[in-house]
Formats: sequence, C-alpha cells, structure tokens
Amino acid sequence: MSKKNAFDKIAAGLADAIAIAKGEANPATYQVHAPADVDVLKIRRRMGLTRDEFVMRFGLNLGTVRDWEQHKRRPDGAARVLLVIIDKEPAAVTRALAAVA
Repeated sequence: MSKKNAFDKIAAGLADAIAIAKGEANPATYQVHAPADVDVLKIRRRMGLTRDEFVMRFGLNLGTVRDWEQHKRRPDGAARVLLVIIDKEPAAVTRALAAVA
C-alpha cells in the first residue's frame, strides 16, 4: 500500500469518526473490516514475547494461540480485530486491560 493510499484511508476514517461524533452520521452504518488472515506467530515474535508472555499480557488462551500459530485453527473475526490492534497498538490494549483489572 502506498503512503498516499494509506493516508487517504486514514483521513477518510477520521472524517467518518468526526461525523459520527458530531451526530452527523449514524454509527450503526460504520463497519469494521477484519483482515482475512492474521499471522499470530509473526505478531508475537515482532513483539519479542514468548508464547507464555503473549497470552498473559493479552488475556488469551495458551492452547488457542498455539493452534493459531501452528495453523490448526484460524482466529475468528473478533479475534482477528483484536490481534490487529495488538499488532499496531499493543500499549493501548495493555492500558485498556489494566483498567478493568
């Protein structure tokens, strides 16, 4: 994805969010697009975490993460969204989970 294309997508998303916040758009029309596939092993390794550290930090099940990494199972839509957020903004997920602890 080119930088311009990525910027355009971010700008469009921001414009949509502002319209929803101002009451100018219906939040029910907003749709999250989960990626079709997420490489859990790649995400975890990029973070420099062991599997045990990864599941403890993000409240995931060890067996489930192992199955995802070994391609025995595929994360469902909600899990793929969470994994993308973990990949892009791990500190935000950590803060959010700490707030409910």
